[in-house]
Amino acid sequence: MGFIADSQKGVGLWGGCVRSLVRRKQVDSAHVKVKGHHQLAKELSVPHLIVIGIGSTIGAGVYILVGTVAREHSGPALAISFLIAGVAAALSAFCYAELASRCPSAGSAYHYSYICIGEGVAWLIGWALVLEYTIGGSAVARGISPNLAFFFGGPNSLPGFLARQHIPGLDIVVDPVASILVFIVTGLLCVGIKEVKNPQRDLPLGIGFTLATCCTLYMLVSVVILGLVPYYAMNPDTPISSVFAEHGVHWAAYIITSGAVMALCSALMGSLLPQPRILMAMARDGLLPSFFSDVNKNTQVPVKSTLATGIGAATLAFFMDVDQLAGMVSVGTLLAFTMVAISVLILRYVPPDEVPFPSSLQDTIDSVALQYDLNGQDINCETSEIDAGTSSTLPMLHKNNAAVDYPEIVQQEAQVVLKEENRRKIAGWTIAFTCTGAFLLTYAATDLNLPRPVRFTMCGVGGALLLFGLIVLTLVEQDDARHSFGHSGGFICPFVPLLPIFCILINTYLLINLGAATWARVSVWLLIGVFVYALYGRTHSSLLDAVYVPVAHADRIHRSSVDILA
Repeated sequence: MGFIADSQKGVGLWGGCVRSLVRRKQVDSAHVKVKGHHQLAKELSVPHLIVIGIGSTIGAGVYILVGTVAREHSGPALAISFLIAGVAAALSAFCYAELASRCPSAGSAYHYSYICIGEGVAWLIGWALVLEYTIGGSAVARGISPNLAFFFGGPNSLPGFLARQHIPGLDIVVDPVASILVFIVTGLLCVGIKEVKNPQRDLPLGIGFTLATCCTLYMLVSVVILGLVPYYAMNPDTPISSVFAEHGVHWAAYIITSGAVMALCSALMGSLLPQPRILMAMARDGLLPSFFSDVNKNTQVPVKSTLATGIGAATLAFFMDVDQLAGMVSVGTLLAFTMVAISVLILRYVPPDEVPFPSSLQDTIDSVALQYDLNGQDINCETSEIDAGTSSTLPMLHKNNAAVDYPEIVQQEAQVVLKEENRRKIAGWTIAFTCTGAFLLTYAATDLNLPRPVRFTMCGVGGALLLFGLIVLTLVEQDDARHSFGHSGGFICPFVPLLPIFCILINTYLLINLGAATWARVSVWLLIGVFVYALYGRTHSSLLDAVYVPVAHADRIHRSSVDILA
């Protein structure tokens, strides 16, 4: 009947592993409620989102990393580098906005990847986001103490118990202020923070206004600071305030430092805010222990996840240096951006045609299955009348007083189904070739150590695959099911497939350019994640014994299950 159980009983080890990697969850809807868990409070509107977004973004980037990026990477082209980053973020923002409208739930890119791509990719994205948000908060916290020290007379002027201390035996510099601030912000987040009131409408607006404001501010600050001091002479810890102090404008330096401290504290809160939601979403899907999924009844906040996040971020902030942390933050962000763009292509061209149901509804599913024939058409359809005939005679279909051979109808429907299956196969393989082409092209363009013939060959093959993917996806019709997939009526990403493909290309290029040292550190974390998933997540997933049914049958199964419970 087309209904598939995902149970791995009787399936080989490798077969079960592969099936677990590609299983996909259902979009949260009015039918699909999180059972046994308290929900997050929904009170945030567009102005709240813009303030939170700007406060989270205008912090470490402007007040700390401006100096590091200018000195070590972009040089005098600092403003241009922020413009490129802004373009990449804008492309991703369009993709995020559509997915946030269609699939509004805690979990961000992890949630979207789980719905559109599969559990394996979703796990790696969620695991990478855990690293990103923890390190992001730590990096921001490490940047606050030099700005506080400015009020006491200089970089090493904080009181002894708060000042940074070098530990010779371990060759590390500990930062007590950073840890203390992380714990303070963690306490504030435990008191209460609200998810979004109307995510379909408000999230796209919040993302757009925040991105435009932040990109403009980043570029303006870059132009001003490069006009005051050469890029190679910037202070990596306090780049802006130090510039004004060196020019004798001390009153401006104090004002800027005050703003830096407040902005960094706001950015610290914004960095620590998302991770508990990621942990909560992964725990509710069974991929992490249920400890992380609890939401406090009074504050409506995942307190346990928030405390775990705070402890991890405080530990890193105490021991690790900002320069070591900055690159690792980018990996999670860029991976999420890439997978979100791929998810948009999948949603438009090959959206999931099956949805999972718990095995406890097997009897309901079986009863609904009896109402459908092998082609998925309702036998008891009210718009047609079928003669029973005899067991050896095919029935006749009477519609509008005209008799039509039933086999002819079946044949026409079979042709339609076959055409749709071929369209989905072509679109699916084309998306895979497009992603492969983006990787080959960006890798060959980046790695100057490759032999010239190999490099040019890879560039040619990658460029051809990318162009082929763009042309085919432009010509192939998008899936009609995209209009009803998830929550309808929200933001729609424009210029598909061009915009998502360009987004994939840019983010892949940025990922490859992060450097071998950064990837070596991140790879250790991702490898740990693979072991955690293999030993726990794969066997505790909420989809372990799920029964997959065609999307067209889902509403009837929901109604039937409600009727039975009633």
